[in-house]
Amino acid sequence: MLENTDTPQEIEAITEEIDRFQRYIDEYLPGVVAFGLRVLMALVVFFIGSRLIRLLRRIVRRSMERAGADVGVIQFIDSLLKALLYFVLVMLIASGFGVDTTSVVALAGSAGLAAGLALQGSLANFAGGVLLLAVKPFKVGDYIIQGDLEGTVSEIQMIYTCLLTPDNRKVVIPNGKLADNSLINVTAQEKRRLDIDVGISYTADLKKAKETGMELLEREERVLKEEERLTVVSELADSAVILKLRFWVKPEDYWNVKWEMTEAVKLAFDAEGIEIPFNQVDVHIHKGQDSSIQ
Repeated sequence: MLENTDTPQEIEAITEEIDRFQRYIDEYLPGVVAFGLRVLMALVVFFIGSRLIRLLRRIVRRSMERAGADVGVIQFIDSLLKALLYFVLVMLIASGFGVDTTSVVALAGSAGLAAGLALQGSLANFAGGVLLLAVKPFKVGDYIIQGDLEGTVSEIQMIYTCLLTPDNRKVVIPNGKLADNSLINVTAQEKRRLDIDVGISYTADLKKAKETGMELLEREERVLKEEERLTVVSELADSAVILKLRFWVKPEDYWNVKWEMTEAVKLAFDAEGIEIPFNQVDVHIHKGQDSSIQ
């Protein structure tokens, strides 16, 4: 038969520990449960709020699309609306935890001012984005050239603009740079002039060369027939007579027509016996009265 070896002192100590634990639970458990419920409620509010934000952004985008707004404007407004709505959602959740949102907004304003002084470049890029959307020097889908960068505009965001280069590389350019510097919008117009220069020998039949060039322009379907087409002598160079074929094409046809027409000129001139000379220099030696050649 087992005997209870616990002494009264030990039993009293165990009882005190149990009472202390019970008091701890009674004191802190309601607060922990309340905080857990607040966290759970905050997660629910954030989940519902994020869904509502997506729905509102979708409604705004569709409304602007129906109104015929530019794609770049839609992208810019959407990114700005997203930032503002999520800020409001965070402030709403913070107020549920007893945070004074007025103080938070004032603190955010002060922090924003300090950050603005430190991040003047980003603010300049934001202002540049607003200016680009107001002036509209280009839109999504246009092919632009800015310095040594060029490509098709794929996105216009609050801070930057994205280009896709012809070899499918993504280029990110700050909006401030685009707003403060000159750029070329290649596809802003419905047509683009194309010049092809080719040199022929001084002994070649110039008339036949010009006629051959005009025939090529007549046969090429992508050349805009309603626009001026010329084959003229543009320069008398050191080793060749430079012919210029000048015509107009649609912007999307520019490069393909340039490459194919350059090849067609070479093949047509070869077929007609029109020489395209390489760079050469004629050296003439004149024998003087008192000089002799050994």
